[in-house]
Amino acid sequence: MNNQKIRVIGGGLAGCEAAQILTAYGFSVELFEQKPQQYSPAHKYPGLAELVCSNSLKAARLDSAAGLLKEEMRRLGSLIIPCAEQTAVAAGGALAVDREQFSDLVTKKIRENPHITIVEEQVETLDPSVPTIVATGPLTSGGLADEIVRLTGQAGLSFFDAAAPIVTDESIDHSIVFAASRYERGGEDDYLNCPMNKEEYEAFYEALVSAESVELKSFEKEHFRVYEGCMPVEVMAKRGPDTIRFGPLKPVGLRDPRTGHRPWAVVQLRRENAEGTLYNLVGFQTNLKWGEQKRVFSMIPGLQNAEFVRYGVMHRNTFLDSPRLLDREFRLKSAPNLRFAGQMTGVEGYVESAASGLLAGHHLARELLGLAPLVLPDETMLGALTGHVVNETGDFQPMGANMGILPPLEEKIRDKKLRYRTLAERSVAALQQTLDMLEFPAE
Repeated sequence: MNNQKIRVIGGGLAGCEAAQILTAYGFSVELFEQKPQQYSPAHKYPGLAELVCSNSLKAARLDSAAGLLKEEMRRLGSLIIPCAEQTAVAAGGALAVDREQFSDLVTKKIRENPHITIVEEQVETLDPSVPTIVATGPLTSGGLADEIVRLTGQAGLSFFDAAAPIVTDESIDHSIVFAASRYERGGEDDYLNCPMNKEEYEAFYEALVSAESVELKSFEKEHFRVYEGCMPVEVMAKRGPDTIRFGPLKPVGLRDPRTGHRPWAVVQLRRENAEGTLYNLVGFQTNLKWGEQKRVFSMIPGLQNAEFVRYGVMHRNTFLDSPRLLDREFRLKSAPNLRFAGQMTGVEGYVESAASGLLAGHHLARELLGLAPLVLPDETMLGALTGHVVNETGDFQPMGANMGILPPLEEKIRDKKLRYRTLAERSVAALQQTLDMLEFPAE
């Protein structure tokens, strides 16, 4: 084994993946986990890789974004995916697990690995001279959060995730929606506009203010009070029928080309990526339940058949301004010995977090051994997610795996199932071609 001292901080999904893959390259790892000495407000179980929300790791089939990501992880030597499959419970087409059995199995695998030493203590400082992967999750707080702020600057770390829903361009009804910027400022395709007449707006408003919200946890409520600027659109709407019509839905400076008149209200959609395949609903940070978001937001003219690749969220979530702070190998630009992984980097979801930890481990090991870097093609799901994390411009928000972030196919395929299957097959082939060209010890 290599005598290089390596630290992984955090025993969640990302940290366990990172630690395990580092040992596959011949390194010994100190894995720091604060449990059972200290628990976050969301954690209860003493084992590693604890799932604190749903027990589902989403779809298993290859022609889904989550299933494709799982297949890429298998080929990259994942620990988490085989453990999930061994502890799976019936869940239709999804990979769901018995959460305690899953945690126990991951813990067993990590503890039985002779090259991983688990250190049960809370880390509050970082040593930039020691190769380290920080994977402490979306509830990082206390001394470690202060240390990260010190290293990245006050604006480097966000403490509340306020994200608007994202829809695919192909699911938008372009016979209703029109491209225009207010008063013709900026490029015409900067925004798409969903026009509402008075009756459509009033029906939408009533549905919005009566929709069911997610109950914030006590520690989230306390933090949310600090972020008045992140007000959910449904809360803003409850301040009066015209509040959002004079706010994010204001129609001024816009004219519907179908009528030649200014609409009563307008929902604007802004490009989410350079390819223009994804759009977010401007000003629609929301705490509505996901089913309610689908029901209510599908009432917006032009979005009646919208495909939501991410629903809006409002919750406590510590994450970095990764495009400014991290390079493509998740190194902190100002302190390259420090890498980050998991939800802290701006990926959203269990599998995505685990995948980023797996990739961070590969990057660190290959750098220390002087091996050729693992550069994942943009055509792969993990490569596309990495691109979002480190290259996104504008208001950076976390993103989960979805087919919309993959580069479009050269040949347009209308059938969605066939298109997704073709995208998945292209991704797997691109990944395998990359791996075949590299020295890759993980099996």
